[in-house]
Amino acid sequence: MSMSTAKDDAAGAALKSIQCLESINRGVAVHPRSGDPGYPKFNMVRCTQCKRCTEECPFGALDDDEKGTPEPNTTRCRRCGTCMGACPERVISFDDYSVSMLNEMIGSIQVPEDEEEGGYRMLVLVCENDAYPALDMAAMRKNKWSSYVRFIPIRCLGSVNTQWIAEAMSKGLDGVLLLGCKYGDDYQCHFIKGSELCNKRMDNIGETLERLQVEAERVQQKQISIDEYDKIPKMIDDFIEQIEGFGPNPYKGF
Repeated sequence: MSMSTAKDDAAGAALKSIQCLESINRGVAVHPRSGDPGYPKFNMVRCTQCKRCTEECPFGALDDDEKGTPEPNTTRCRRCGTCMGACPERVISFDDYSVSMLNEMIGSIQVPEDEEEGGYRMLVLVCENDAYPALDMAAMRKNKWSSYVRFIPIRCLGSVNTQWIAEAMSKGLDGVLLLGCKYGDDYQCHFIKGSELCNKRMDNIGETLERLQVEAERVQQKQISIDEYDKIPKMIDDFIEQIEGFGPNPYKGF
C-alpha cells in the first residue's frame, strides 16, 4: 500500500486498540458486539465439568480449576454464546439470550398439520453478523423466497445448542437451515471459529436424527458472506426442494 494508505491503516489500528482497552475497562464487549454489558451466567449445580465450554471458547474467556469447573475470565468475553452452544447440560445462559428463550421462539411457530393446510414449515437460524444483514439486503432488493420458512436471528452459529434442533424436530418442523459466516482457511466468522464449531457438531446432530429415523439432511448448514446476498433465495429454494423430496416430518402432529 502507499504511504498515505499505510498511515490511515495504522491510525485505524491504534484507534481500534484504544476502543478495546476502554471497552474492557467499562466491562463491555468489544467488536463485534460492541457495548454489550451481558456476561454468560453459569448454573454450577448442574455442571458436569466436561470442559467443552472451556475448550471451545474462541477467546480463551473460560479457564477451569483442577476439577474442570469453568472459571469465567470476563475481560476476554465477547458474548458470542459459543460456550452456551457447547454445553450439553444447558447450564450457560445470558439475560437476553438463552437456550430456553430460543426454545420458546421455536415453539411459537405455527406448524400446519398437513400440506393442504399450509404446506411445510422450515426454520432458518441466521447469524447476526453476515447472514442476517445479507438477508436484509436481499429483501431490500425485492428478492423472494418461499413462505414456508421462518427466520430467527442468533448471535453466532457457534451458539447453536442441539436442544434447538431437537425442539424444532419434535415441534414438527420439516427442516432446519443454519445460515452463517464462512469457515475454514478463508474464514469470515466474526467470532473466529463459531461457524466451524457448528459444522463439527453437525455430525452429532446427524447421528441423533438417524437414530430417530429422520433424514440427517433435514438439518443443514450453509455458508454466506454479506456480499453474497443474491445467493440466499436459491439456497433457501434448494433446501426446500430437498426437504419436499423427503416428505413431511414423521413427527408432525405428535
